[in-house]
Amino acid sequence: KARRVRKAGVSEEVLTPSEKFELIERILRRFSHPHMTRYFCGLAGVSRSGYYRWLRTEKTRCDREEADEKDYQLIKRIYDAKKGRAGVRTIKMELENRKNVVMNHKRIRRIMRKYNLVAKIRCANPYKKMAQATHEHKIRPNLLKRNFDQGEPQKVFLTDITYLFYGNGKKAYLSCVKDGATREIVAYHLSESLQMELVYRTLDKLAEQLDHSIHPEAILHSDQGVHYTNPAYQKRIIELGLTPSMSRKGNCWDNAPIESFFGHMKDELDYSDCMCFAELVELVSDYIYDYNCHCYQWTLKKMTLNEYRSHLLSA
Repeated sequence: KARRVRKAGVSEEVLTPSEKFELIERILRRFSHPHMTRYFCGLAGVSRSGYYRWLRTEKTRCDREEADEKDYQLIKRIYDAKKGRAGVRTIKMELENRKNVVMNHKRIRRIMRKYNLVAKIRCANPYKKMAQATHEHKIRPNLLKRNFDQGEPQKVFLTDITYLFYGNGKKAYLSCVKDGATREIVAYHLSESLQMELVYRTLDKLAEQLDHSIHPEAILHSDQGVHYTNPAYQKRIIELGLTPSMSRKGNCWDNAPIESFFGHMKDELDYSDCMCFAELVELVSDYIYDYNCHCYQWTLKKMTLNEYRSHLLSA
């Protein structure tokens, strides 16, 4: 019998004690050798007392497995709803805020590891990293210097434009304005054209959202794109009561929060199947609404972006 165990190709170094105990139990039950416990325990490198203790705790193990299975079902539903992009912190916040279930993050991590749930993460592309620019741009100085969160809502705004390819090679352009403190998308405009009207409409929506009540030290930060260096655009910003600021030339890190939002949106939103522009507009609008109202942020006191804005204003 011992030779059969060795021929099975199972090395004792790759088995946990629990797996060894289970193997010994199967051998004793299959070949009816109840009096060879000492021999097989010695062969597996475990103690007889440990084996008997393992037998006595079978009910406890079954109860633990059943509890793990129930918690796994809760975690799996959130994991699937987030399309595999939910990590331990996101799942913990979703459980507490949506399911009223308090679960330790260590338990969530253990269950995800046990059932092989691995969150998809965005990895930096080394080929797209840009070299740090050292010179200051000539049109508008960089007033932020990467101090994006200054603790006050509606004081720091970040803006940029990104491309969205949909349908059969169609292209749309999304212009967004993000609040540096609350991380909300406070204004956006989606267009089929890259004309100046794209950024003008975004400014109009920003003014409407703020109800023309502008923070006296409000800054609108952008890169040095052709839209933002346009004199007419600069004039509109100043008339609105905002102070323009720009990233250094060729340095995307100076406008990192809005770049990060675009990256996450493109990872999470499957817009390539949209066959018409109206369908794309609806999909993007739903995503931004969900991002502002239902996205819990670990570093924002586990609140949604809207909740955190209300928290800052009340404080």
